[in-house]
Amino acid sequence: MLIEFLFTLAAGIGGYLLARNFVRNRLRFVDFAQSIFAPPLAGLLAATLAWPLALLPAVTIWTAIVFGIGAALGTSSARRTIRRADLELRRLAP
Repeated sequence: MLIEFLFTLAAGIGGYLLARNFVRNRLRFVDFAQSIFAPPLAGLLAATLAWPLALLPAVTIWTAIVFGIGAALGTSSARRTIRRADLELRRLAP
């Protein structure tokens, strides 16, 4: 029970960090990554890709779902960071 919880926690944190870094570094100039539909789609795709791992004994379906939620939150965080950086670059210096 504790090992399943630790796997689920690691999957959520890992999904968040992987998605945030990927969007921030690789998808910075992709218009769709800046849309409002990107975080839910990233979460859904991540959970769908992690779903077959639920066949392993220590990994549950909740692990895949938490991985998807982490990926959605990471995508949303990177999206906000990119938007803030773009607004700071557009400001005129005095």
